[in-house]
Amino acid sequence: MNTPFETRIRNCQRRLERADVALLVCFPSPNLTYLTGFDETPSERHLLLFVPRTGAPVVVAPTMYDQQLTALPLEDPPLECRLWADDDNPVELVDSVLEELLSRSDRDGQSTADETTEILLDDRLWETFSQDLRACVPNATFGLASTVLAELRLRKDDPELDALRRAGAIADRVSLEIRSRGEDLIGVSEAQLASEIERLLATHGGGEPAFSTIVASGPNGARPHHHSSDRTIESGDPIVLDFGAFVGVDLGGATGRYPGDQTRTMVVGEPPAEYERVHETVTNAQQAAIDAIEPGVTAGSIDRAARSVIEDAGYGNTFVHRTGHGVGLEVHEPPYIVDGNDRKLEPGMVFSVEPGIYLGGKFGVRIEDLVVVTDDGADRLNDSPRGWATGAELE
Repeated sequence: MNTPFETRIRNCQRRLERADVALLVCFPSPNLTYLTGFDETPSERHLLLFVPRTGAPVVVAPTMYDQQLTALPLEDPPLECRLWADDDNPVELVDSVLEELLSRSDRDGQSTADETTEILLDDRLWETFSQDLRACVPNATFGLASTVLAELRLRKDDPELDALRRAGAIADRVSLEIRSRGEDLIGVSEAQLASEIERLLATHGGGEPAFSTIVASGPNGARPHHHSSDRTIESGDPIVLDFGAFVGVDLGGATGRYPGDQTRTMVVGEPPAEYERVHETVTNAQQAAIDAIEPGVTAGSIDRAARSVIEDAGYGNTFVHRTGHGVGLEVHEPPYIVDGNDRKLEPGMVFSVEPGIYLGGKFGVRIEDLVVVTDDGADRLNDSPRGWATGAELE
């Protein structure tokens, strides 16, 4: 039985074959992790994965990665490792690998690329490596790896969904714990609360934060991507909390990391004027969007479902961002839930649904859950309270 990574490599190669693309090149990025389970930070060293449309993939890497690479669960097709030492010239090795693989992929048996040879490069590939590749095959044409890999990564398999559910459950526990503190939050700074949230995420089993935790109190909540500051929380403040942590999953001897991403807006004490109406509007907008999700509808239609509720309530110009974004190995990835996106939804797609209303100088409200598209609708991956009550009022 194939490992998830062997299946992904083969699916990638089938798409390369259909698109008449000779080769796909990845470097340390979510694409590399998706295809091989190898998770590494980019550096100045040449570490490149070459996936030809036929035959075994080849990785060019420094010798220091020998043990990690040979342990990866890739045997069918096998992963061929071509290693270089620090006193070697890695570009020469890259050049020889390209010549070998392009000869293998060329139906006419030619050993050099011509203007009909297309190579797809990782969207995150550093320009220095891109320049090296272009110099090695100056006659080839180049495109982006996302033209093949984005479609493969859109639908999550069972281990990925399990990790995303666990990440959602961790965020739920932290959200409930923070909310239950009620008036104890008064006098705490946004930055202090953000640090406390990240500590709790780790305590409950999360890894590193999936993104910079947002704590936006009072008028700061009107900034969708506010950076938590030294402002202290006051009685009556609406507080926007947006956070999540990565959760690891073992995929046959290699790993992947999947994030939580949840937003709740709560109030300590009595809410300000207009707040309850705004919060109810956002709640209804989110529910309308989730009710509209099913296979075959477009991503843009989900945005319109949420946006129409907010527009009908008279707050249309205060909803200043898209309704959602895909989530997987990256916190933001396709599908993007934005008006005009005609991508049809399919079972297994995971994305956020997070409408918001932002009243400058007053407050903001955003409610966000991750959802997975099912055969007949959508399941939420978060289940913590979405109302605004805190402390004793929560009971």
